[in-house]
Amino acid sequence: MLNSMKLSSIFTLPSSLLTVALLALSISACQPADDLNKDAIISDTENWSCQSHASPFTYSACSIKAQALMGDRYSLQLFWQPPDSTKPLLTFDKLLTTMPKDQTLNFAMNAGMYNESYAPIGYTVIEGEEIRALNIKEGGGNFHLLPNGVMWWDKSGDVKITESNALNEQLKNGKAQPWYATQSGPMLVINNEIHPQFNRDSTSIKPRNGAGVCSDGSVQFVNSEEPVTFYQFAELFKDDLNCPNALFLDGGIASALYAPSIDKHDKKEMGVMIGLVDLNQ
Repeated sequence: MLNSMKLSSIFTLPSSLLTVALLALSISACQPADDLNKDAIISDTENWSCQSHASPFTYSACSIKAQALMGDRYSLQLFWQPPDSTKPLLTFDKLLTTMPKDQTLNFAMNAGMYNESYAPIGYTVIEGEEIRALNIKEGGGNFHLLPNGVMWWDKSGDVKITESNALNEQLKNGKAQPWYATQSGPMLVINNEIHPQFNRDSTSIKPRNGAGVCSDGSVQFVNSEEPVTFYQFAELFKDDLNCPNALFLDGGIASALYAPSIDKHDKKEMGVMIGLVDLNQ
């Protein structure tokens, strides 16, 4: 009698707790697997993170410690075409379908300007293969608002942003050996100075995105959530993020961000994309 009473007391729950437990089980059983994994990507704040900001204007920023890119776990990569096709990926959704199952895309954004076929218009290198040669010609549009520049890194993962003519010299003398590279323009910040052609009083405002290599040892990827001038955008990199060198990637309808840890997933079409991959090793 005593044993049965003990067992009875062990398995008896207050009715309110029992209701909650049963409800939780029913939700879990009915919830799709995709929803259960929706928040699976969380920032490894020791190495990378994505955050939303309200000042000096609304923007989202994802950063990765440069040192982490030289290890075995994280890889900064460019993406343009799937392995089995010559057609561009176009969207983050398509890119996600091509990711190996043992790898995770932590964040991504558009990586530079493209033509009507979504092919890059500037110097592009993917896994050591030159997709397009360095473009140091003069011309119109933002790309040719000189100086423009190249974001590139070698096999070791050492990320740099270099003015295009300077990189041209480094390529000729072998001092630069890009494993990945994307050229765009204009430069936003050059050796801690805002681009000389930017006007503080400009009235030309658009959503913009860009990248910077910063004094705290991080690489910053920024997407403005509201229209801003080139000067405002460059000032953010120089003064708020402390990036001695920063590069404009694109703007307007081409500005796009994938950052599930802060619930950002643009559905726009674009050319080359840049993203941080967790190799899950």
